[in-house]
Amino acid sequence: MYFDSQIPSVLKPFTRHIVAVGDLHGDLPNALRVLKFSNVINDEGNWSGKVDFFVQTGDIIDRGDDTIKLFELMEKLREQAPSTGGVVLSHLGNHEWMNAIGDWRYVYPSEIKTFGTVEDRQRMISVGSIGSAWASNYTVASRLPLHPYLGLPNTPYPPVRSQLFVEPELDRLEPLETTHMHELDLENGPLSHAALSFVHGGLSPTYEALAPFPNRINDLGTSLLRKLQRREQPPPHPPYPYPGLPASATTEEHELYDANGPLWYRGWALEPEEKVCVDVEKVLNVTGTRRMIMGHTPDFHNIVSRCNGKIIIIDTGISHAYGGVLSALSIHYTFTPIVDPEHTGAKQRWSEREVVSALYEGHQKVVADEQREVVGDFAV
Repeated sequence: MYFDSQIPSVLKPFTRHIVAVGDLHGDLPNALRVLKFSNVINDEGNWSGKVDFFVQTGDIIDRGDDTIKLFELMEKLREQAPSTGGVVLSHLGNHEWMNAIGDWRYVYPSEIKTFGTVEDRQRMISVGSIGSAWASNYTVASRLPLHPYLGLPNTPYPPVRSQLFVEPELDRLEPLETTHMHELDLENGPLSHAALSFVHGGLSPTYEALAPFPNRINDLGTSLLRKLQRREQPPPHPPYPYPGLPASATTEEHELYDANGPLWYRGWALEPEEKVCVDVEKVLNVTGTRRMIMGHTPDFHNIVSRCNGKIIIIDTGISHAYGGVLSALSIHYTFTPIVDPEHTGAKQRWSEREVVSALYEGHQKVVADEQREVVGDFAV
């Protein structure tokens, strides 16, 4: 039972609302419809202020003619969101990377005309406005804490601990300071995994560069994108030969882009339930998260939830190129103090609830509704 009138001023309920949308593939009208019914934008197409985080998991480009307009929309929302305390998190999908490489197999001739010429398009996605946005505002993966106690989006997991002073003669570390205790709690405490991972393809259980998450993956993405954008742009394939990654690309950068990497991996969608529900536990543990949310592998009927919502695949073929359903994922997180007047001075007790819903035009379906009690000093 909650006694609002007896909650100390420091113990206030906390809420966070997240909306995630999958592959858009060159279709602005359908994208606007999704963002409207999920309350990301208002009737005028501007940031509504009704969500805290809007996450897009990549593949905005290809298969349609609205590439420029879609990326302009994302940057407009990114600029507007902070006015209400909101944040836009954007990811590069395998199709953004294909275009950066020079693999234009899914680029419509009509879409090229919206840029002008092939050269104009190359310029815009390398050093022009779209390429600059990719380099500055897009990542390969994100870790989004549900509670601010865990830090800002993309705070690394495991946490980067302050370096402890070693006394060689005594062969021991200095005692942990308060800051170190907090860092340990961020890794192993009751809220340590109260976070979500977002990526385009999937975080494979055999992919080597998971930790620290998401920094290691994103550092590789930053390095590889820089090499692609700064090289002399090769003539696109087709009709010219496939250019591949730059000669300077490292082994880890090749692994980032291969079938087992976070841009292309499809195992969470295609492997049997008994396998993925075992494998997912390792990845959630390494990344410090509760759920993995990704696009890339479409189901044209609904958002796919596996293993009680630990794996959620949100690509439903939104673009008219696929003819799938319009959809978005909504996560409502609440963290409410439980006040028991008979136990004044006891440890803080909180009710944590996370409701995950698949949103469609005209209806929605609850994917997960989980609640638990948490004990600890997590006042915000």
